[in-house]
Amino acid sequence: MTEQRNFLRNIWYYALPGRQLKPGQLFAKQLLGEPIVFGRTHAGEVFALRDICPHRAVPLSCGRFDGTAIECAYHGWRFDETGQCTLIPALNDNQDLDLSKFQVRRYPACESQGNVWIYMSEQERGEVIPKYPVPVVAGFEDAVYQSTYTMKFPCFIDHAVVGLMDPAHVPFVHRAWWWRSDAILTAEIKAFDPSPYGFTMRRHRLERQTFFYRLLGGDADVEIAFQLPGVRVEQIITNTNRVANLTVITPISETETEVTTMFYTTIGWFKPLLPILQPFITTFLGQDRDMVVKQQIGLKYDPPLMLIRDADTQAKWYYQLRSEFTKADAENREFVNPVKSQILSWRS
Repeated sequence: MTEQRNFLRNIWYYALPGRQLKPGQLFAKQLLGEPIVFGRTHAGEVFALRDICPHRAVPLSCGRFDGTAIECAYHGWRFDETGQCTLIPALNDNQDLDLSKFQVRRYPACESQGNVWIYMSEQERGEVIPKYPVPVVAGFEDAVYQSTYTMKFPCFIDHAVVGLMDPAHVPFVHRAWWWRSDAILTAEIKAFDPSPYGFTMRRHRLERQTFFYRLLGGDADVEIAFQLPGVRVEQIITNTNRVANLTVITPISETETEVTTMFYTTIGWFKPLLPILQPFITTFLGQDRDMVVKQQIGLKYDPPLMLIRDADTQAKWYYQLRSEFTKADAENREFVNPVKSQILSWRS
């Protein structure tokens, strides 16, 4: 398989935690190689604009924001949350200029379950209407995450996504007393079904209860869902509690990707435990990152990637889903999920 470095467009990407956007403040970030400035109005609404003033190309994030409009730091041009220019201070009263001609690209943005999402469209001008809904963590529709952590991986998004869903690396990469203390492999047999823009591992009893799963109450059932462009939700249901781990992957550029993991839970004592859990979360993600760094050494020679059945089937599905989404979007037709219900088996 030869790598193709193109980003999916016309789809929602995770942008940042909503708590990072305070009313009347701006937050600059690069996504998919594009400069974007996020803001929150005094009314609480989030918005996203191209972070370039159309006058002299100074980033709008360098300017002032009063909760209503952004004022460019260079010449004071003002733009509202829709990207429309509302004022050019250099104009005299007798100079009649149609300000509607001056507009900054606006990206659809919304806030859901404590997170800000952005719709990265191919359409640069005019109103963009998203074709697909924002991903939601089922069972926690009105909730906000209780913890979140982000780490940057030095790779193209595909390698971060495939690594995230890889079921065979755990006993080798994540070997630790609190997760997998040995490399003894056992047979895994799991059922999968197609789900919106992705696939879902059916709910099943977790046979190997690690230290963290035992903390949740024992007898854990697990269901794992993946959907494009890089959203993974692991639901853990025990006798007494429910925990959802949302992991989202967002491309910053062709060579850098953000991996953000967060938890939603019904456990009352979870938040006080965060200072203890955070080092383990950081270590776990760091182990994946370290392997991606090593992977880049070989990838610079552009080798073909040889994927095997079952253990790598989820990776194959990802590339098939990606291809079908691109084709369906280009042909302006409905997405047809290439994943079919089946049983996969591997050793892990």
